[in-house]
Amino acid sequence: MDPLRSRDFSDAEAPFDLFRDWMAEAERSEVNDPNGMALATADADGLPDVRMVLLKGFDENGFVFYTNAESAKGRQLAANRQAALLFHWKSLRRQVRARGAVEEVTDAESDAYFASRPRDSRIGAWASQQSRPLESRFALEKAVAKFAARYAVGEVPRPAYWRGFRIRPIQIEFWHDRPFRLHDRIVFRRDAATGPWRKERLYP
Repeated sequence: MDPLRSRDFSDAEAPFDLFRDWMAEAERSEVNDPNGMALATADADGLPDVRMVLLKGFDENGFVFYTNAESAKGRQLAANRQAALLFHWKSLRRQVRARGAVEEVTDAESDAYFASRPRDSRIGAWASQQSRPLESRFALEKAVAKFAARYAVGEVPRPAYWRGFRIRPIQIEFWHDRPFRLHDRIVFRRDAATGPWRKERLYP
């Protein structure tokens, strides 16, 4: 039997330690973007929205991603600072769900990550008015050329609207496929983003 399928993870006591192990295995097994996650937000009226983004960091404080704060998700997070995420690793037959409050990371964190991106991606962050109407592909290419010329020499600074967000989870659930749909589910919950975790097993 495949050891990944048979392993019992119910003795895990710390959700981020378990997530770190699962992410490491996903990085070895997933063909594309093991750090890809579905990010769900809601607008001021409570209407949900979801899209794929990339996890760019995590620790005991939460899960970090970066985006244009003037995009649809950025505006939704400004109106409702709560979100949920989902990782699905098909090769491992595993998924992780989490939800909680959202906060902005520090400017220093955003600056450091922005500086680590490829230069063309940094130019693209200036050129793209993310989520807003685009009259043509040519208009986007023209904007890229404009900012490439502006920052032809020296570093490309981070736009003020481009920043990181951290989901500080109050719930993290680990799901592992089992035969006959008798899946393993372990959930960690806490009452506040800095509180102690409680763990329980769920029916599949």
